Amino acid sequence: MKTQYYAASSLDGFIATEDDSLDWLFTLGNVDESSYPAFIAEVGALAMGSATYEWMLRHADEVARETGSAWPYIQPVWIFSTRELPAIAGAEIHFVRGDVRPVHAEMSKAAGPKNIWIVGGGDLAGQFYDAGLLDEIIVQVGSVTLGKGKPLFPRRLVAPPLTLVSVQQFGSGFAELRYQVPKSAP
Repeated sequence: MKTQYYAASSLDGFIATEDDSLDWLFTLGNVDESSYPAFIAEVGALAMGSATYEWMLRHADEVARETGSAWPYIQPVWIFSTRELPAIAGAEIHFVRGDVRPVHAEMSKAAGPKNIWIVGGGDLAGQFYDAGLLDEIIVQVGSVTLGKGKPLFPRRLVAPPLTLVSVQQFGSGFAELRYQVPKSAP
């Protein structure tokens, strides 16, 4: 079981625009022609930030077009938020706040032998990193630049550096970079 941050990023390192738009992402290719289908098949639990969750609520039609369902996850999902948010009927959602460590323990039990996916955003993935719980970062780097926006991973990570495990091209719009997080980090 691994805890993985799997995200798409612009070439200049942003996962969304300043107003949380992902419109840039949907112009770059079909999710079924990426590593996503194989990746999600190995996921047993998800962690998601409130901005990502709210984006999914606001864009349920777009999500359904891309994934086949307005709420595409059959796995349990832990939503990290300091605000009260609406639940989605039929989805196994747990609203949590605070330290990621006890939540990670719950997620690990739920995931069993499968992986934990840190869906977004970058700061939430950084909190798992800060707690020494992040094993892998998988980034689909898109062939666009945004200039500014929500950063992929708002942490300084230089010593020891990540270990590049693989690079793969998907269509003409994405390069996937897969990094192992050193055990001595942070």
